Amino acid sequence: MENSVKDRRPDALGDLKVLPDELLCSILEYLTPRDVGRLACVSSVMYIFCNEEPLWMSLCLKKASGLLQYKGSWKKTTLYLEDPPIEYEESCRRPLYFDGFYSPFLYKRYYRCHTVLDGFSFDSELVKRRKILTQEPLDRGSAEEPVLFSGLADTWSARNTWTIDQLLTRYGDTAFKISQRSVGNISMKLKDYASYINIQHDEDPLYIFDYKFGEAAPGLLKDYSVPHLFQEDLFDVLDVNQRPSYRWLIVGPERSGASWHVDPALTSAWNTLLCGRKRWALYPPGRVPLGVTVHVNEEDGDVHIDTPSSLQWWLDFYPLLADEDKPIECTQLPGETIFVPSGWWHCVLNLETSVAVTQNFVDSKNFEFVCLDLAPGYRHKGICRAGLLALDEGSAEDVKKTTPCDDCDLSYPDLTRKEKRVRVNGSDENQNYEEASNGLFRSYNSWQQGFSYDINFLEKFLDEERDHYNFPWNLGNCIGQREMREWLSKLWIGKPEMRQLIWKGACLALNAGKWLERLEEICNFHKLPTVTAEERLPVGSGSNPVYLMADCVVKIFVEGGLESSIYGLGTELEFYSLLAEVNSPLKNYIPDVLESGILYLKNGSYTIVPWDGRGVPDVIGKCNLVSWKSKEDDFPFGIWSKKLFEYRTVGKSASELSVSDGGRNIWPYIVTKRCKGKMFAQLRETLSWEDVLNLASFLGEQLHNFHLLPYPPFNESFLSDINMKTEPPCNNCVTEDVLGKSSIPAEWEIFIRTLARKKKGVASRLTAWGDPIPKSLIEQVDEYIPDDFTKLLDLYKDENGLNKVCKPCSWIHSDIMDDNIVMEPRLSENAADSGRRDNGSACGCDVSGEEKSWRPSHILDFSDLSVGDPIYDLIPIYLDVFRGDSGLFKQFLESYKLPLMRRMPQHEPGGGKFARLSYHAMCYCILHEENVLGAIFGIWKELRTAKSWEEVELTVWGELNNYKGLE
Repeated sequence: MENSVKDRRPDALGDLKVLPDELLCSILEYLTPRDVGRLACVSSVMYIFCNEEPLWMSLCLKKASGLLQYKGSWKKTTLYLEDPPIEYEESCRRPLYFDGFYSPFLYKRYYRCHTVLDGFSFDSELVKRRKILTQEPLDRGSAEEPVLFSGLADTWSARNTWTIDQLLTRYGDTAFKISQRSVGNISMKLKDYASYINIQHDEDPLYIFDYKFGEAAPGLLKDYSVPHLFQEDLFDVLDVNQRPSYRWLIVGPERSGASWHVDPALTSAWNTLLCGRKRWALYPPGRVPLGVTVHVNEEDGDVHIDTPSSLQWWLDFYPLLADEDKPIECTQLPGETIFVPSGWWHCVLNLETSVAVTQNFVDSKNFEFVCLDLAPGYRHKGICRAGLLALDEGSAEDVKKTTPCDDCDLSYPDLTRKEKRVRVNGSDENQNYEEASNGLFRSYNSWQQGFSYDINFLEKFLDEERDHYNFPWNLGNCIGQREMREWLSKLWIGKPEMRQLIWKGACLALNAGKWLERLEEICNFHKLPTVTAEERLPVGSGSNPVYLMADCVVKIFVEGGLESSIYGLGTELEFYSLLAEVNSPLKNYIPDVLESGILYLKNGSYTIVPWDGRGVPDVIGKCNLVSWKSKEDDFPFGIWSKKLFEYRTVGKSASELSVSDGGRNIWPYIVTKRCKGKMFAQLRETLSWEDVLNLASFLGEQLHNFHLLPYPPFNESFLSDINMKTEPPCNNCVTEDVLGKSSIPAEWEIFIRTLARKKKGVASRLTAWGDPIPKSLIEQVDEYIPDDFTKLLDLYKDENGLNKVCKPCSWIHSDIMDDNIVMEPRLSENAADSGRRDNGSACGCDVSGEEKSWRPSHILDFSDLSVGDPIYDLIPIYLDVFRGDSGLFKQFLESYKLPLMRRMPQHEPGGGKFARLSYHAMCYCILHEENVLGAIFGIWKELRTAKSWEEVELTVWGELNNYKGLE
């Protein structure tokens, strides 16, 4: 009689027995380490699940941040991070074993953790191989295909010195960044990482993938050079802090690797292996590998890829492929360099411990594709990565009608599409592999017919109504909007021989042709000089199209749609009008307004209406943006109307703020006198310390003048127009309720109510911004920020019983950053003696070649004007202009000399955190509409391990508490 072992799973799991093992393991990853430890005591099967090393690896990487040291197992490493109060003694106990339980899922994962790859056999070597024997330029060919080169690294010292042992000798104590699916920013000392790779048994091992290795170990940059075939890199015109990450040191053990992906921004790449062996698999653009899911966000085009690990794909998915569906493959050996063209899917598996270096680049062949990928919108991003799989049924039918192929069967019943999701159904642990293999790829291949990785084909999928300045900028883009415009501007000026190509790229990314057409209409109407070739592209500063002409600057307001734009121009014109009425020294440091008006398109032709900000032009009146009757001399779109508009729109998405079709063809604009000189952003690295100190003093003096300017009287009837007094308080928002019961000055009421709305959902907003904002601080943010924002005002009652505020209320520029400050060259004594006049040369040198001293001359861009707490203006100055330099901040405050909090007679100020100016500044940073915290944790990297917001506050803004201008 045979002995049978009873299956212990049903009794050990109880009601959870209906869940598959894969789902149970996924659920456990959401628990805390302590809860997993407790759950392990529930039953024998839970003990097995809760002691899986892959589970503890996931738990550890979710918690870890900063420098990591592996303790021999992931459970021990996690418990070390937990810092348990009692010394952990389980390491001395033998693990428990139970019979009667078998899990195919756990077994496959265990196999992946312990398999070795030295015996792996691969028959196909389909990547073209070329041996390079000369340094002469070599055409890669018109058809961009992967190529495996030998000979390119023969002269590198890295060819002989980049082994684990030799790197340990030189850089054993150097920390390098780890690439892994984790929340935190993890690094390991090389000696600790080497110890880890010798003892680990992970299915997806930790992988050194460090884009800042040149900063951590500068000597490594001397060990290799960019191969002569890939010298052209159009991103190299950008400053180091502006260009996207482009070079990486790669170190990984057997079983590690890079899962399926397309390189960011559709750049091309070269990868040179120095030791070990790598197995490569590649698919051409638009052909999504089996087992990979591509998600495309409909709002901003952000592309997210769900993919199995490299090892899992080779073990579980590769065997399903018919010969005709297999990828292009090769095994890379030491000294070989592989070229990966733009848009190609690739997956890499380390067959043994390997060391490599790789760089991504933009050249004339992939330039247009990079510009296309950076363009706003969503549809084209899915097309570039997933091909025609990204289309819905209607779009697929359109392509079918216009694609010249005889047997284009664009139906794909095995694929589903939801919210622009491209899902290629792969196998899970229990899927019928044979059915997937036979049925999936017949349909898959038919979907590829008609797809062409050709720029003229791909640009057809750009959104027709896209607007570079209004469409949400994809957070996954490797470069920001301003950097994008500055990049194209620098290429346009620096590489005139490539202007035809650059213009095509600018039209893809910026819609440059559309904006040039409108610029020319404005110039013709106001009889401005004809736009020259050098002036055709908008410059990089600001969030609106700005053109630098010979003697003037043209700014077209588009940010946020028509309503936001009209308030931006209206407020700016009201400010300039007020400045002309008062005798403030500030007017000498602000450019003069030459023209202003509204451009609109009707029945295919453009019309311009001059407008000085007073009254409501008919074209705007038809849009129903004003709910009250204004006088002709009023500024109906001035500062207070703008503040109320901002209050109404706080927290709303771009789709909620979209303008009506009637407003899409209306563009306010302003023309100002051009200031000669250079932006501080261009000169930052070349200025002397004395020049920068002078700049700090200048900013203090001009902000002093700016904050003393009177602001227009507040019209309380505006409040009733948006029902601020009667609207219900927001959920969990004490401030709204307080304001309903007490009276504060009306100009402060909008400010406080807007802050209250910004607090609602602040934690989710910071979470969306993500790294480098510490997750632990995000969890504390609601407790740190006050529920009652009126406490920031330090309210008291005067002798008449009226509420008074101890804070000054003033104009706020909101955007004094390094690209809004103009510097002019200071004449040297020799130049002055000889009577030479400076011509503002681009090189910053006088005719004798001597370096010049620079002085600040103007502050620009007043379209973000606001009214409220002047501390708001310190944020961009300290973080962007001064980059957190406390010496410059002190110099600025010494020249500012205005109180940031008043102390009134017979008033006892509030105590605690509300008495600290640093607390006020920190609250504004957290609630700021821009990712100010990203800048803070980028400048003060040590604060990424801060335990509290108070620690961040006092480190960053503590100097404010010493400010003597308090009284």
